[in-house]
Amino acid sequence: MRKFGFKKIIRNLHLWLGLTSGSIVFVIAITGCLYAFQEEIQNITETYRFVKKENKPFLLPTELEQIARAELPWKSLHAIKYNGESRSAEAIFFSHDDENKQKDYYDIIYLNPYTGEILEVADMYSGFFRWVLDGHFYLWLPHEIGQTVIATATLIFLFMLITGLILWYPKNKKAAQQRFWFRWKDGLKWKRKNYDLHNITGFYVMSIALIFAITGLVWGFPWFAYGYYTLIGGEKSLVYQDPISKKEVGYTAVEKPLDKVWLLMQKEYPTAQSIEVHPPETDSSSIAANANLDKGTYWKTDYRYFDPYTLEEKEVNHIYGKLQNATISDKLIRMNYDIHTGAILGLPGKVFAFLISLLIASLPVTGFLIWYGKKKGRRLT
Repeated sequence: MRKFGFKKIIRNLHLWLGLTSGSIVFVIAITGCLYAFQEEIQNITETYRFVKKENKPFLLPTELEQIARAELPWKSLHAIKYNGESRSAEAIFFSHDDENKQKDYYDIIYLNPYTGEILEVADMYSGFFRWVLDGHFYLWLPHEIGQTVIATATLIFLFMLITGLILWYPKNKKAAQQRFWFRWKDGLKWKRKNYDLHNITGFYVMSIALIFAITGLVWGFPWFAYGYYTLIGGEKSLVYQDPISKKEVGYTAVEKPLDKVWLLMQKEYPTAQSIEVHPPETDSSSIAANANLDKGTYWKTDYRYFDPYTLEEKEVNHIYGKLQNATISDKLIRMNYDIHTGAILGLPGKVFAFLISLLIASLPVTGFLIWYGKKKGRRLT
């Protein structure tokens, strides 16, 4: 009797949590599917991302910086990024100002790294894939509200997976025969098939869905990110902090420090997929530089920081430091995006993530149909 009571509580909890969050989970899953191959699609459709390889050196960052600033003089340059011999360089303009409520912007000027020719000025806050991403992260609501709504629905989905497993668990061997695969006989009603679709599909996607939910919650709630990172043994800060560089009176500043940092990074990372250098934003900011060592992912990135007046390298106590100093916990949190998108396993991983997301999207639909059928008083046969 107690067992029946427990199952009934779990069933009601699963039902009402599902009805509350199901439509949002559906949107999250479908937009995840649509976004899965955005990089591959954009590489085909946006030809300005590529250039013809030339037998001469790239222009220096300050040269590209001068060209880019002249194109968007009223915006703040965030970084100059080199993407290899056959790809465009990027001048990235970015601003996110919560305190002064100024309008955010995120623009990329694509340039030929050999000649400095401007190939495209792209507004990264517009276009189809940005619309998809806004739905996935914010449900197309104002970001402060949307992020909370999406994260809350994801947290509910996490509990749904746990309660779903409890409900799925067969009470005997005979029941187990119908929990692992579809055993449909001729004449079986669609409601029974729908019930099996929900139960069996839910069981097989559960482990990957848990990974999607956990990695999504790392972005959704700061407390979850810190809790997850601490649980896996992390001890550093998750917040990016620029090591302060103070100009001392009496010494001569290095000339063109941004170029010197770029040349150093190019020398030390000759096989890097991309190298990015950040002009100091203020008089006390460092020159941040990073080199991505692996094509298609982001976690194998070396982040380094240099004093713009002396080129002295500065160490940091957050996760965005040198890869060689990263612990297993640091690497796992760095992998969060690559795991969430499936990119950690390359193109096959993205295909797999796409298919699993599609199956996850089916769960709120089949779950709703089960509830609707029972509400109408028609038993599954």
